[in-house]
Amino acid sequence: MLKILVTYAVQGEFVDIKWPDAEFYYVRTGIGKVKSTFHLAEAIRQVQPDLVLNIGTAGTVNHEVGTIFVCRQFVDRDMQKLSDLGMECEIDTSALLEAKGFCRDWTETGVCNTGDGFLTELVHVAGDVVDMEAFAQAFVCRSKEIPFISVKYVTDVIGQNSVKHWEDKLADARTGLAHFFNVLKERI
Repeated sequence: MLKILVTYAVQGEFVDIKWPDAEFYYVRTGIGKVKSTFHLAEAIRQVQPDLVLNIGTAGTVNHEVGTIFVCRQFVDRDMQKLSDLGMECEIDTSALLEAKGFCRDWTETGVCNTGDGFLTELVHVAGDVVDMEAFAQAFVCRSKEIPFISVKYVTDVIGQNSVKHWEDKLADARTGLAHFFNVLKERI
């Protein structure tokens, strides 16, 4: 039986996923890279999953609210400023997912930009969606050689009252993500 560890930042992002031949474990990581990294590492130690699936909400600059992105590429916007000094700021989890044969048919591909600040003002960001945890989780999973993928539901457009829109759209995000995973149930 496939062991899948599902991570989400806040209770409002929780979606109960049921697939045949898969056992799901859940961990609420909290908001931000540090909390997320700690709670994920602890859950990996306890569960020893075959796959880590991060689910949740995200902001965007260029896309519509309600869009779902499947992310295999991650950018750390906090470290991006230091990339000239050799600081790693990008991770691509595609190779390990492909090697293990996971999530090949998952579409809606996007790049997730992670940072510790909740962006409320329109600024240039690399990627399709913006969150506060995925890069850190991708880093932990790569270090432990565990395949990692992130599915994000766009709740807000950055610069357009993002915090209020995020809060208002949490229920829509849960519904949209639940539908997404029900459709995917035969395509792990």
